[in-house]
Amino acid sequence: MADLFSDELPQSPNSGELREDAPLADRLRPANLDEVIGQDHLTGPEGAIGRMVAAGRLSSMILWGPPGTGKTTIARLLADSVGMRFESVSAVFSGVADLKKAFAAADKAAEAGQRTLLFVDEIHRFNRAQQDGFLPFVERGTVTLVGATTENPSFALNAALLSRAQVLILQRLDHEALGQLLGRAEVLEGPLPLTPQARDALVASADGDGRFLLNQAETLYNAKIDDPLDPAALGKFLQRRVAVYDKDREGHYNLISALHKAVRGSDVQASLYYLARMLTAGEEPRFLARRLVRMAVEDIGMADPQALVQCMAAKDAYEFLGSPEGELALVQACTYLATAPKSNAVYKAQKASFKSAKETGSLMPPQNILNAPTKLMKDIGYGAGYSYDHDADDGFSGDNYWPEEMEPQSYYEPVERGFEREVKKRLDYWDKLRRERS
Repeated sequence: MADLFSDELPQSPNSGELREDAPLADRLRPANLDEVIGQDHLTGPEGAIGRMVAAGRLSSMILWGPPGTGKTTIARLLADSVGMRFESVSAVFSGVADLKKAFAAADKAAEAGQRTLLFVDEIHRFNRAQQDGFLPFVERGTVTLVGATTENPSFALNAALLSRAQVLILQRLDHEALGQLLGRAEVLEGPLPLTPQARDALVASADGDGRFLLNQAETLYNAKIDDPLDPAALGKFLQRRVAVYDKDREGHYNLISALHKAVRGSDVQASLYYLARMLTAGEEPRFLARRLVRMAVEDIGMADPQALVQCMAAKDAYEFLGSPEGELALVQACTYLATAPKSNAVYKAQKASFKSAKETGSLMPPQNILNAPTKLMKDIGYGAGYSYDHDADDGFSGDNYWPEEMEPQSYYEPVERGFEREVKKRLDYWDKLRRERS
C-alpha cells in the first residue's frame, strides 16, 4: 500500500513500468476495459460497467466471480477510466487500522478535489462489524467501494452493505476466452511448445481461471522445451510429484492385494486363507475392516447393497468385542463379500464422473434447479421454472439437470446381476419417460 501519510497522493498502479521479470500474468494485464477478456456482458457498451464508465460516474459495486476472471484488473481499470484515485486493501492482510488509514487518505484526497475508488479484495473475509464500518464512508461519498469476492454475496456480506452496492457477476472464462488469453501470451513470448491437442488440454486444465492458465504457460516457457509436448507429455510435465508411500512392507501389501483379488474373484476359501494369514501375523484388524468396506463398495456395490451394511456392522462388532472375539465378525464380513454377486458399476461410475467433473470444472447447474433463499438470487433467476417431481402423476418430471454447456452423460451402467438387475429396470423406465417428454 502507498504511504498514506505522504503529502503526495498515491499514483495509479497502472502508471508505472513493469519489470521485465514480472510474472507473465502481470505483463499481460489489460491497459483498458476494452482489453478485458470474457466479461463483455459487464464491460461492453451495454453492460453495467460500460454504461457507468460512459457516464463518467461509478456507483459502489461488488464483483462476484471465480478466481482468475479479472476482478482486480477491472477494479484498477475502472479508476483509470473515470479519473479516480485508486486505493487497495486486502481483507486477508488488512485490519481496522488499515481501513482507517485508507478512509483518512480518501478524505484528504476529497479535500483536494479527487475522488477515491477503494478496492477491497476478498471482502467476504471481513467480519460483520468490519463490513458495517464501510457504510458511513460509502453513504457520504468518501469512497466508491468496489469489493471482490468468490463467495456468494447473499451469505458472505451484510444486507446493509449489499443494499448500497450493485452486485455484478463475473463469468468463468470459457474455452474461447482462455484461448484468446493464451494467444496474447504467445504474441508476447512466442508459440508454446505444445501440439494443438496439448494446447487445448492446457486450456481445459485452467477451469476458467485466466491467471492459472498464464502461470502454467509461463512454466512451459521457462522450461525451454525443444520439441512440442503432446497431451500425455504435458500431463506428466505439469503433474505434481506425489510422495511414495512406505515401500518397506512389501509382504503386507502383497497379502492385502491377494485378499482383495480373491474376494473379487468369488473364491471364498482363498479369501479366508489370506484374511487368516494377515490376522495371525498380527495385522491391525481395523485396517482389514477398512479394506473390507472398500471391497464392498468397489467390487459389489449395488449388486448387493447389504454388503456395505455387513462390513460396517462387522467393524462395529469388532470395536464392541475387541480381539480375538471380534475377529469372527471380520471373517463373516469377508465370507459375505466373497459369496456376494459382483459388480464394479458404482466404482466405474465414480471414476467416470470424477474425470468428467475435473474436465468440465465449475460449470453452473441450470438456474431452474438452483436454490434461491435470498432476494438477490431470485432476482437473477435462481429457481425459476423448477418442476417439482412429486407434482407429476408418476412422480417423474423428466427435467434436464445438466449444465447448459454440457451434454448429459452416462456414468452408472448397472449389470444384470444381483440387485442391480432391478436397478437397471428402473433406469430403463425413467430413460423411456425422459425420451417421451423431451
